[in-house]
Amino acid sequence: LVESEEYGGGLVQPGDSLTLACEFSGPGAVNYAMGWFRQAPGQEREWVANINWRGGSTNYEDSVNGRFTISRDNTKQIVYLKMDDLRPADTAVYYCASSPTFGLKSVHDYPYWGQGTQVTVSS
Repeated sequence: LVESEEYGGGLVQPGDSLTLACEFSGPGAVNYAMGWFRQAPGQEREWVANINWRGGSTNYEDSVNGRFTISRDNTKQIVYLKMDDLRPADTAVYYCASSPTFGLKSVHDYPYWGQGTQVTVSS
């Protein structure tokens, strides 16, 4: 079991930056790959980015590639999502999730989830 809790959401303007944090814990939690997902109102939850347990390999969804950066600090058991050049289309509830396998993009491949944090991009 990996427990996680997200922090850092808020209301920002287009073009602004925001960094989300996700504290994770549990037996062997540092050995899990971590992913960020988001869900906009009326839409399905979608994958955004993932990172392997060491932090040396990452993947990004096309619309955020070059704007978002995922990273992790296993000594603190935190995974981050730095979001630059935010757009209204990035508005969603953002979730972190953990998986024993790196590189997966389906919600069904991540057994453990946080409660989510709201990010709203609006002028």
